Amino acid sequence: MLYDAVEIGDAASPSALRAAYFQEVAAVVAELGVDTVVGGTGLDRATVAAIESGETPELTLEEAAEVLALDDDAPDADAIAWEARDHVLMGMTAAVVDVDTVAREAGLDLDGKEIQQAIEGRLPTTLAQFAAIQAYIDARR
Repeated sequence: MLYDAVEIGDAASPSALRAAYFQEVAAVVAELGVDTVVGGTGLDRATVAAIESGETPELTLEEAAEVLALDDDAPDADAIAWEARDHVLMGMTAAVVDVDTVAREAGLDLDGKEIQQAIEGRLPTTLAQFAAIQAYIDARR
C-alpha cells in the first residue's frame, strides 16, 4: 500500500514518494471510475477527476487510504492509514531519530509536536507532508 509505494533502500525523495502514492491512488480511480470513487469516499468530483487526469491535488493520508480501500483486495481505510503510520514509526526506531529531529531536518513547516501528531493520526497530514516524513526517515535507515 502507501508505505511500500517505493521500496525501502531506494532513498526516494519526498516528491518521488508523493508521485508513487498518487500512482497507487490513480490506479484505483482508473480501475473503478470517478463515479464509484466519489460515491465511496468523501472526495468531491473535481478532486477525483483531477486524479484521473494525472494531476496530484492536495490529499490527506486518510483520503488516499479511502480511495485505496475501495479496491476489493485492500484492507479498510483505517488499516491502510495505520499501516503507513506504523511503517514510519518503525522506521524512526530503526533510524534512531526523534520527532524534533524530523521537524528540524525534513523541510516541513511543522514542529516536533505536530510531527508526532501527524504520525499518530491526530493531525490531518497531507500526502506531501507524509512523503517528506517518510523520505527523511527511510533515508536514515
